[in-house]
Amino acid sequence: MTLKYVRFRQPQTGEPVYGQLVDETITSLDNAPWLKHSARAQSFPLNDVTLAAPVEPSKIVCIGLNYHAHVEASHSADAAPERPLIFLKPSSSIIGPGEKIIHPDQSERVDYEAELGVIIGKTTKNVAAENADDYIFGFTCVNDVTARDLQKKDGQWSRAKGFDTFCPVGPWIVTELNYRDALVEGILNGEVKQSGRTSLMIFDIPYLVSYISSVMTLNPGDLISTGTPAGIAPMKSGDEIEVRVEGVGNLKNQMA
Repeated sequence: MTLKYVRFRQPQTGEPVYGQLVDETITSLDNAPWLKHSARAQSFPLNDVTLAAPVEPSKIVCIGLNYHAHVEASHSADAAPERPLIFLKPSSSIIGPGEKIIHPDQSERVDYEAELGVIIGKTTKNVAAENADDYIFGFTCVNDVTARDLQKKDGQWSRAKGFDTFCPVGPWIVTELNYRDALVEGILNGEVKQSGRTSLMIFDIPYLVSYISSVMTLNPGDLISTGTPAGIAPMKSGDEIEVRVEGVGNLKNQMA
């Protein structure tokens, strides 16, 4: 059974809390859904609340160049990576659905990158790929926003990937997904720009969980952003970027 979880701002206080979404109604929870929790008495219609990012991770682990078509489009002279290319985004970069992406003054080109996000459900260290499903709580949509010019200037990616608002996440978490063959799309102002299936990843999700956990401990609620298909391009002020993941939902944000 697929369950759907959100994080939303309570109408009375504005306090962000977790909730379970069933038939357009949110029932608030007293803890994150991947931790021990129980339902509160309060329920709210989905349309009456403001959704926040559905996770508060200790870290965001991202994977670069994980679709063959993206490698060919962006690095045609390079071979596909032999091992997952790991980088981190700070938790301060996270925003929720509907929040604005801010174009930093330091950059002249800011790109969208539509990705499938994986939420870790329990402490994960040195896990075998065949056991990875036991450590995954659920799935969400991620936009790995990137200052492309700074990425090229710096040679490493921390500044280009790490600005505040550079990690839109949402709109919710689903606990079940055919992640081995889900369609991931990036849609700019209503036009599909990115379209790729997770079956075309270079490194699949179980391998990513295993590989990352051999490097660092993943904590409950941590987020893995699994790479983007070909078709990345810049955004300008007023543009709306939508990340659509089959079986998850649609995450929409606008460039301020």
